[in-house]
Formats: sequence, structure tokens, C-alpha cells
Amino acid sequence: MPFMEDLFHVTRQHVLLAVRDQGEALLVERLSARDASPVRYRVGGRLPLASTGVGLVLLAFAPPAVQEQAIATYAPEHGDDDIRTPADLRRVLAEVRRGDHAVGHQNRPWQVSTVAAPVRDGGEVVAALSVVAPGTGSPNPEYGPAVRATARAISRRLVEDGGRTMRIEVADGHR
Repeated sequence: MPFMEDLFHVTRQHVLLAVRDQGEALLVERLSARDASPVRYRVGGRLPLASTGVGLVLLAFAPPAVQEQAIATYAPEHGDDDIRTPADLRRVLAEVRRGDHAVGHQNRPWQVSTVAAPVRDGGEVVAALSVVAPGTGSPNPEYGPAVRATARAISRRLVEDGGRTMRIEVADGHR
């Protein structure tokens, strides 16, 4: 949590942490400023993997069968505005893997942009961290490096800690 708090104090925007659970993104933590833009995300809430920055990161690093299921059933109703077809989703997932982060924006139900990065435990992606901010274009260019650095710091702590005080589990049969 201290790492997320630091990111929140730097950005003053929504900071989200999610894990993959039963084929969805499960929001496990959210920090928000009182004057931050409205979002539909609540701690304990579930979202399709292909519809948010954290979901795209979790999906991009999920087992191939999980990815193929999401691609086969993709519906663009609430997804990133640049992902309109299953082929678009496949392309974006490859970009996320290559760049080790996701950048996206949505115009419905609110105009928001996001940057998300993977949190790893021993190399395996176990969670995704993001900043969600108001806007229709690319997020503030400073958010990307801040989100990636924070995700790496959490990842290092997970490895150093060895599960003694900090552990993130993915509950759908894969850690």
C-alpha cells in the first residue's frame, strides 16, 4: 500500500490494483482524490479483462487459453475506444506484452484515460497497477514512468518479502 500511496500523491488521480480472478479483473485496492473524475470501479468489483488498462495487462500476460477465450468473446461495448474487433484486441495484447504496459482511453460512460503496468512475483504477472485520469486522449506523459516504476517497486518487494508479509494470489487456478 505505501507504493500505491506514493503514486497517488504524485498523480492525484485514481490508483487501482487488480488481479485476474475467474476470467475477470477483480479490483483489490483503489485510492481516489475527492475531486477525481467519476469512475465505475469499486474495490471488490469485477470487470471484463478487455475493458480496462489493468484488465488488458492481466490478459496480455495470462495463459494463452485465457487470452483466446477473451478474444473469442470480445464485445466492444465498454472497452477501450481503439479496440473494436477481436483482431484489434489481439494486436493490443501483443503491444502490451512488447511495451510492458497498457495505455488506453474510454469515452463511455465517462471520458477517462489510463496507464497500467504489470506487478510480478518472481517473473509471473500476479496483478496490474494503473492510474485512471479524466481525458479523452493519451494520459499525462508523466504517469507512464510513474506507474511502471511503482509496479516494479511492488514486484521487487514481493520477491524480497518471499510471501512473509505481502502476497498476491490469482484465484483462477493460476498463480
